[in-house]
Amino acid sequence: MTTVTAEERTAILDAVREFADTELAPFAAERDEKHLFPRESLQKGGELGLGGIYVSEEHGGTGLDRADTVAIFEELAKGDPAVASYISIHNMVAGMIDVYGDDEQRAQWLPLLTSMEGFGAYCLTEPGAGSDAAAIATSAIREGDEYVLTGVKQFISGAGEASVYIVMARTGEPGAKGITAFLVPADSAGLSFGAPEKKMGWHAQPTRQVILDAVRVPAANVLAGEGRGFGIAMSALNGGRLNIAACSLGGAQWALDQAVRYVHERFTFGDPLAEKQSIIFAIADMETELRAARLMVRDGATAMDEGAPDAAMRCAAAKRFATDVGFRVANEALQLHGGYGYLQDYGIERVVRDLRVHQILEGTNEIMRLIVGREVLKTDASAPRLAPAQRAS
Repeated sequence: MTTVTAEERTAILDAVREFADTELAPFAAERDEKHLFPRESLQKGGELGLGGIYVSEEHGGTGLDRADTVAIFEELAKGDPAVASYISIHNMVAGMIDVYGDDEQRAQWLPLLTSMEGFGAYCLTEPGAGSDAAAIATSAIREGDEYVLTGVKQFISGAGEASVYIVMARTGEPGAKGITAFLVPADSAGLSFGAPEKKMGWHAQPTRQVILDAVRVPAANVLAGEGRGFGIAMSALNGGRLNIAACSLGGAQWALDQAVRYVHERFTFGDPLAEKQSIIFAIADMETELRAARLMVRDGATAMDEGAPDAAMRCAAAKRFATDVGFRVANEALQLHGGYGYLQDYGIERVVRDLRVHQILEGTNEIMRLIVGREVLKTDASAPRLAPAQRAS
């Protein structure tokens, strides 16, 4: 992990902001309308180090900590939340290989991923196993020096575009302990993809099924050893949740900025909307909630950077709060635009659509509540219990 000075951090964010302003924002509407995956723009992002933001410098990444990472994703999402979210998923894959891969796996895949000459995809969810990730049915059967993978993965971002797929498959007993992570190259025989999903948002990145029909991969493609896949997947999701939360902040901040501009320019009954008390209160609430959400995301990032024992809970809390707030602020920005907010020309409706899925992916917000609630109750259960008379007093 690289510690940067305040001046270096400012320079990094300025470069990311320029990238978002030149490579993402001007093309966001067209990419959304035409469902275009911005391969060339992403490769330019790779030149800035956006393909391995928290991959160690030793292995070709930028090596930034999570506090700097969430700031980067917020800036990217101001340009295009859909593309920023895919960059998050790509980085999650690169980060998993960096942390859990061996030297040969890192040498094979990280130069391709950190440069974004190639892309990564994360394959955990299945048609019958969403929130209950430990119930996956995709099988991996050992045959000599190979494993044979068979199954279907659902809702996979980057499917059909990625160079490598991290696939969670069952090698052993039911439940979490029987899951192993595999590196599956895109050119593997038996690997295919479903039709592009017709989605409410996120049109600038492909989402398809990943179909494994007796795909053979060498035993050398196992990531970190047999039976460790579930732990790897959950560990990676902590950072992924923070990234998606930061993307919600960026998209919502852009929408709020548009709303502020609009209410200054729009007149009703002879006065600008910005002088109406109801509008002032709405803007105040939007700003306040975004600031609170930003602090929670930074708290989750700090927990990860420090290796705090409650990091998973703090990341889950941040993800739940920031994605709920982000969608609510973007939706309110649309409302403040009136009928114009519903038109594609203004871009607000696109951001509303893009941010809605953030409340579902990387673990639904209902699952985030379970994680937080169970952690709090566990903590409370370990506290000394008071006698009835003590409680009454």
